[in-house]
Amino acid sequence: MSDIDWEVLHRKAIEAMRTAYAPYSNFPVGVAGLVDDGRIVSGCNVENASYGVGLCAECGMVSELARTGGGRLTAVYCVGGDESALMPCGRCRQLLWEHGGPACLLQTPLGVKPMSEVLPQAFGPDNLT
Repeated sequence: MSDIDWEVLHRKAIEAMRTAYAPYSNFPVGVAGLVDDGRIVSGCNVENASYGVGLCAECGMVSELARTGGGRLTAVYCVGGDESALMPCGRCRQLLWEHGGPACLLQTPLGVKPMSEVLPQAFGPDNLT
């Protein structure tokens, strides 16, 4: 954890949050993740007039992860409009598990936690074999 620059991830998450499209909820969200090869990927929430088909920031980040070569997330920082750490929703915790696994670190409002604590007894690809 000492080699993770949480301040850089925080800044990148804030940059992403500022580009969010949230005209309905007025709740912009941004996220940034460190990839195992050193890249930083990010995403913002994108709402839709039909509400239910809006995209969470983590969805955009995982799409950028895939688009830019894949890899595994090792650390993630998600922020809301007040620029403080924000817990991902359940669907997004599942995305982080899928693309980071149990050791992926998440900055939470209560400090850094591994995904194994954020989503205990998670269902993942290993359950499908």
